[in-house]
Amino acid sequence: MYTENDIKYFAQREISTEEIDRQLDFYKKGFPYLGIVRPATANDGIRCLTEEEMNKYAQKYAQEADKMSIVKFVPASGAASRMFKDLFVFVSEYDGSPEQKQKFNDTNNPARRFIDNIDRFAFYDNLQKIVYSKYGKSVKELLQDHKPKELVESVITKDGLNYGNMPKGLIEFHRYKNTTRTPVEEHIAEGIQYAKSGKDVKIHFTVSPEHLGFFTAFVDKARISFEEKSNCQLDINFSSQKPFTDTIAVDEDNEIFRNDDGSPLFRPAGHGSLIENLNDINARIIFIKTIDNVVPDSRKAATVKYKMALAGYLLKTKENIATYIKALETNPTSQILDEVFVFITKKLCCEFDEKFINLPDSEKVKVMLAKLKRPLRICGMVKNEGEPGGGPFWAKNSDGTTSLQIVESSQIDKNDPKSQEIVAKATHFNPVDLVCDVTDCEGNKFDLRKFTDPMTGFISHKSKNGKTLKSIERPGLWNGAMSDWNTIFVEVPIETFSPVKTVLDLLREQHQ
Repeated sequence: MYTENDIKYFAQREISTEEIDRQLDFYKKGFPYLGIVRPATANDGIRCLTEEEMNKYAQKYAQEADKMSIVKFVPASGAASRMFKDLFVFVSEYDGSPEQKQKFNDTNNPARRFIDNIDRFAFYDNLQKIVYSKYGKSVKELLQDHKPKELVESVITKDGLNYGNMPKGLIEFHRYKNTTRTPVEEHIAEGIQYAKSGKDVKIHFTVSPEHLGFFTAFVDKARISFEEKSNCQLDINFSSQKPFTDTIAVDEDNEIFRNDDGSPLFRPAGHGSLIENLNDINARIIFIKTIDNVVPDSRKAATVKYKMALAGYLLKTKENIATYIKALETNPTSQILDEVFVFITKKLCCEFDEKFINLPDSEKVKVMLAKLKRPLRICGMVKNEGEPGGGPFWAKNSDGTTSLQIVESSQIDKNDPKSQEIVAKATHFNPVDLVCDVTDCEGNKFDLRKFTDPMTGFISHKSKNGKTLKSIERPGLWNGAMSDWNTIFVEVPIETFSPVKTVLDLLREQHQ
């Protein structure tokens, strides 16, 4: 099945033939759907902190932060091409014909809305310079000459701002009095406020290899100003998805898809692969947030407040876990077993099946210790207001327990009426707002790769050189890659969630 060159190529990428076999088997059989039981809702899987509790936990974190190693982890490998998708369509279609002019003049046309609000974007001043350099005219004059296509090209193409080919993290998002800021800068400004230990602020961005040079050069310039203003020491690092986490592509007959030179085609397998990068982080506390979920300084207060509250709740929960581990290992009385059972089921939201109830006490101790000795994450959840993406559910695990999971729509059987009924009752949305403790109670780091669900994933359909192909993608870092963590969901306000999926999202109030 594999040629000698295939086997050598797999070895170069540090991927075993057994792993290739496993992936090819998934193409043939598909991935099992996740067995969701019910949505996680307020007071049934989602904790709603009172103002008093929130302030108490935020204060606890503030008092203890200087004693701990802390890192802010930002997946930032996405290119901005999808952010400008509608503008690429406009450039490819617009030819100045009456039909295209009529289509463009529709006020709901994304390109029309973009141009009508062009001066509201943070990158407007730099666009002016580009347009004047190319055409000897201002943006306004170019539009008066009925050149909307040329203006859009000046934003997205290589002889303009090149935003269509840049990483999203380096696009100008927000305008300030004398400057603008990119998402990278906003994450630095935000991290300084809650991811600080002493004077040290450590931030880690995962980026695409082709964008690494852009990021490092940009950050080298930006960090000086932040350090001077904030009296801190920034430690900013980068990594890329590891090649051995890529998955092999196949054709429509599930045969290996090959490049023109005959070598097997591999493709990045999505955010789930970043568990390898997260596992390399040398810290106890890790904050996780996506690159495009940022706001200007004037709107950061709520985000900082809740981040600190979630972190304080994490520390308090970890203290409780340590207490119960010690009790189970030294004096596992029936009373202790009852207390730990209530803690695991009510606080850590892990429900046991009937088999557990009938186990002898010695076996119950083993099972409960295994459940306690896991990485811990506190995940902020917002009320669902129609944003796309995953959500919080109670789901069945392979060991018979039921626990909290962040579930993507691709993991749920669309043809199962019962599953769809459960989905319809969901009330909250996953904004990717996590605080994690990745160490055990002795301070040793967990091997995070041991707490994943290897059976999660989905098959996507792509194309290359006009040929259809299929590739395996792993659900996000916060989905299958963290499925066996201890998980707590806490409701956070919608103002902590301001993603930018399309360029028009920058016109929303929270980004102006």
